[in-house]
Amino acid sequence: MALPSRLDPIDVRVTSWMARHGITITRIALGVVFFWFGVIKFVPGWSPAAELATRTIDRLTFGLLSPAISLPLLAAWETLIGLGLLTARSLRATLALLFLQMPGTMLPLLFFPRETFIAFPYAPTFEGQYIVKNLVLVGAAIVVGATVRGGQLSADPARSTTPVS
Repeated sequence: MALPSRLDPIDVRVTSWMARHGITITRIALGVVFFWFGVIKFVPGWSPAAELATRTIDRLTFGLLSPAISLPLLAAWETLIGLGLLTARSLRATLALLFLQMPGTMLPLLFFPRETFIAFPYAPTFEGQYIVKNLVLVGAAIVVGATVRGGQLSADPARSTTPVS
């Protein structure tokens, strides 16, 4: 949709600001989420996902990892991802940890459908919604990952490789 010409300078300023800062804000937001969710898993009773996560890991590892080991390990993993995203250090390794973890976060939908759906597959429970939101985290991580070689967003349609709609 075309804007009225008098609004074009404002639109250029806003979209240019978004292009300059969007990736950094996305990376920091992801970092906050992972750091926060990781840290609360270290404190018994603070994470609403802890019990479901440990049961998933238990099933995935055929009982080889007890909750006493798996929960602190998961907490450290998520906290490390969060720190990597917040500091922008070792982003490739950080994103590798994130992408290795994400399939496991989706497994409760398959392992425990009665707990993750009110009506399978279209009405998730609160826990199911908590899991499905990880799709947004994956999408945001892909966008951040696209910049590890120096790529960036551009508000200039002349520099765009995709058509503007």
